Amino acid sequence: MSDLEHRLTRILEPILQMGDPRPRISTYHDMPYALFVYDPEEEFHLRRQVTMLETRLTQKGKQVERISLAECLEDAMRSQRPMEEWFAVERDQGVETTVETVHAVLAEYSPLVDHVAERMPRDPDPLRDVVFILRTGALFPVYRAFSLLEQLKGRVHVPTLLFYPGHLDGAAGLRFMGVLAAEHNYRPKIF
Repeated sequence: MSDLEHRLTRILEPILQMGDPRPRISTYHDMPYALFVYDPEEEFHLRRQVTMLETRLTQKGKQVERISLAECLEDAMRSQRPMEEWFAVERDQGVETTVETVHAVLAEYSPLVDHVAERMPRDPDPLRDVVFILRTGALFPVYRAFSLLEQLKGRVHVPTLLFYPGHLDGAAGLRFMGVLAAEHNYRPKIF
């Protein structure tokens, strides 16, 4: 059993199966979410494991909602212009300008947090619903997960896990995709 599988099945899964997992997911009442950190190279292995976890939780009476940040990113970008035009922007203006422009879209014009919030369960039941936020790596390098988590405060009402491709740096620091400088201000619990 890999470290990823051990943490997912032996540590996280028993918490998510609880009648009310919120106290074990987070110590903050207005932030019932946590991060599950994994090596970016294990992306496809993680997806398979999460699918099996979802099946087991469903069999225990939980209702799992998956939110793809790749889909949220695409929706935000399409809200501003067709995808074909984004490729032309990158070709004509360069990668750095495109990254800055996409970041501005996600931060201001079509906020990523709104796209995520729209996909949360409609009538949230924290005793039944669980949310998995996946495909976080799609945001690299245009948007940091830290920003999203801070903005979700007060907008998440059910146990939620953001699957974070990166590396731990100290007790609570995270390096997004194992590349960017570590962000040490994460308040959510890290699994």
